[in-house]
Amino acid sequence: MNTEFSRTLSLLRQERGVSQRSAAGELGISQALLSHYENGAREPGLAFVVRACEYYHVSADFLLGRTLTREGGALTEDDLVSMADQGNILRGSVLATLQSKLIGGAVSVLFDLLGKLNDKDAVNEAAQMLGGAVYILFRRLHRAGGGNESMFSAPAELVAMGLPAAGMKLAETRYVRSLETLRSQKTDFPDTTGETLSKSYPSSGQCITQVLHSADARVAALVKE
Repeated sequence: MNTEFSRTLSLLRQERGVSQRSAAGELGISQALLSHYENGAREPGLAFVVRACEYYHVSADFLLGRTLTREGGALTEDDLVSMADQGNILRGSVLATLQSKLIGGAVSVLFDLLGKLNDKDAVNEAAQMLGGAVYILFRRLHRAGGGNESMFSAPAELVAMGLPAAGMKLAETRYVRSLETLRSQKTDFPDTTGETLSKSYPSSGQCITQVLHSADARVAALVKE
């Protein structure tokens, strides 16, 4: 079952603000069948996919989870920001889904490329960096929501002082050292050009390209400031 399809189908209906019964009527199927499609219990035929695309004004690739833009093209930073309308919870959930696809797909490509190097140190240090970022973001969220800090062993003061970020920087230094060692050993590195990424990773290649482009644009903007 295509879980991306069922989740996107459900989110689009909620975003449009229509009931399952109303949407089913517009799409020419029963409410029970639409419910099965939205919870992933059944998969639709091509005719339904076409009707759903027309009804929600999205591309088939978007509905099937093959691309991150409704029109099927490249997603821009402005596209992501525009989905975060203040006070619009449903649009916020769509934004979160898109960002999750972007980051998840990019990380998948990164670790697949690192795996080709067959070097556990590079893989472990990359995991330390990413794990540190997740730790910081989650703990901040946990604390803002009034969560009990006792679930963490490291004192909150250390987080406030930026110690986790320092740990990430140390992991980055070790990561670079591992890559330099591999290079000195004349290790064959995987091709990381945009064209190769698109061919090697048909679905997630767009994710890492988008993440890189957005981050690069932010860095460039900081330099201008």
